Amino acid sequence: MRTYLVVVDEGEEARVALRFAARRAAKTGGAVDILTLIPPPEFVQWGGVQAAMEEEARLRAEALVAQAAGELIEETGLNPSITVRYGDPVEAVRAVLADRPETAALVMGAPASGTPGVLLTTIAGADAGRMPCPVMIIPGSLSDAALDRLS
Repeated sequence: MRTYLVVVDEGEEARVALRFAARRAAKTGGAVDILTLIPPPEFVQWGGVQAAMEEEARLRAEALVAQAAGELIEETGLNPSITVRYGDPVEAVRAVLADRPETAALVMGAPASGTPGVLLTTIAGADAGRMPCPVMIIPGSLSDAALDRLS
């Protein structure tokens, strides 16, 4: 089965990437894996405060992914798998791809304006030739109609 791995965060470009991947998966009989990343927390001297910060980040990530999954199910009928990973984003994506050799493509959104984040810059730059699957970078400026035509 053709599986598209989509990295989802709070940016509009993530929504665009997810829509593209979901449409491609629906048309090709594939599946969608949603990955959300929780960056390593900054060190806080008091353990209780740090634990509360980590829990808040986890809850925010889970709510974000639940919303994205709900929209995907509603639009395409696909039920995505969901993964939440902690730590360095680049290492987390590499680890997920290593665990899932059946991944047909990594789908990421590029911001409509401004500089891409570290994850996209690294994966599309220094790591581009070493990825175990194709990387699809979807422009964040595409309208839903344009995405529907392309996917």
